Amino acid sequence: MTTTPTAPSPTRSLLDAVRAGVRVVDLGRRLTVGMPQSPNHPPYWHALPRRHGDMVRVDGGSAANDMISMGTHVGTHVDALAHVSQDGRLYGGLEVADALEGGRYAELGAHTIAPMVRPGVLLDVPSALGVGRLEPGYEITVADLERTLELQGSTIVPGDVVLVRSGWGQHFDSGAKELFIGHDSGVPGVGAAGAQWLVDHGIHATGADTIAYECLPPGAGHATLPAHRVLLVENGVYIVETMDLEELAADRIHAFVFVLSPLPFFGATGSPVRPLAVVEDE
Repeated sequence: MTTTPTAPSPTRSLLDAVRAGVRVVDLGRRLTVGMPQSPNHPPYWHALPRRHGDMVRVDGGSAANDMISMGTHVGTHVDALAHVSQDGRLYGGLEVADALEGGRYAELGAHTIAPMVRPGVLLDVPSALGVGRLEPGYEITVADLERTLELQGSTIVPGDVVLVRSGWGQHFDSGAKELFIGHDSGVPGVGAAGAQWLVDHGIHATGADTIAYECLPPGAGHATLPAHRVLLVENGVYIVETMDLEELAADRIHAFVFVLSPLPFFGATGSPVRPLAVVEDE
């Protein structure tokens, strides 16, 4: 009697891949006091209410502890679907008042964002256009996204997470805080048409290396955010902002396993995250 060998389960295949060796690329920014951020949100602050030596146990041991405060849209973070409304309604046509419970967004809040372990795709737009980074206020068009996809030989499958690099993240640690924020200069990013193009590919989430994901015209700040409307309100696509995409781009890593887990803040409009790109270790 012969038996047909059974195929390994997806879990077993995943564990085998991890044991064989993987490389993890950190896509999150370090949280530091005074880092660049949107001026619309409470800044990050960190203090040590107890330092080593403030209290010493009888055996000589000592413990330090911390306290932090910050807005949920500061540093690398994910937008919950409760973050943006249009004409008084959230995703799915939900009226904003109906989403509230005890002053918090019980519907569509950060606690409703499931952890993500999904195929990820990097669209390295500057490389496709032959530049180091995009110009201030440049709108990434559908033609730019299609060109990038073609030149990379990449594909987008429904359920993927697509990260769009503008190169603007190079300013995050440069000391040019106001330039990264870009209120006067503008910030490059995807416009409404580009956001709809991504939606038409059936993506689950998208991210970028800027504080607002989308194109900010010079001097306009966050006056209008049409890509947020298209993604969050009209289609329920999550947005990840202030990502570090430089290592992926430098090593031409365009496909990977994307891992992200938000903090389940009940009723919050977003959450700090530390997204990871996992690839086979060569």
